[in-house]
Amino acid sequence: MPRLKNLEKSQAPSKSQPMMAELESKKMLLNIFRAMANSPAVLDAFLKFSGALREGKLDAKTRESIALVVAQSNCTEYCLSAHTVLGKQAGLDDAAIRDARLGRAADRKTSAAIVLAQKVAATKGNVSDADVSSARSAGLDDGDIAEVVANVALNVFTNYFNNLNQVEVDFPKVTVGIA
Repeated sequence: MPRLKNLEKSQAPSKSQPMMAELESKKMLLNIFRAMANSPAVLDAFLKFSGALREGKLDAKTRESIALVVAQSNCTEYCLSAHTVLGKQAGLDDAAIRDARLGRAADRKTSAAIVLAQKVAATKGNVSDADVSSARSAGLDDGDIAEVVANVALNVFTNYFNNLNQVEVDFPKVTVGIA
């Protein structure tokens, strides 16, 4: 059961209502956003951060792969469920989704981004010079590496938010265990 209120638009603070209306118009007023709406600053921060990263260098498949590996490492069923759906919408098949959760990908550059993301999450950013060098050798430049870190940070935020809130999954449920 969620620990924070899942607000309807009419219940939300006035500053959250336009953001909720925009999400609703896109059929994206999900439980996570209904809970974030308790704080207009939190909802606004998420929307701006995720919007900025969508305009970055990393493609949707790579961003979704990073989201999957981070959600797996943080044991977050809500985010695993959401990013499984979003990953499929971005063009990932079931095998690629499973691989991302395990920290790998068929494409060398995507694999490097996922491996680096997994290490950033596991070490709280304290990766080794060899980890950065390995990412560069696979084709990631400094902008790509910066965006990997930003995507990890965004996903840690949503993972922790959902873990604390125990938000009800509004996607087909994916469990943390990998068969």
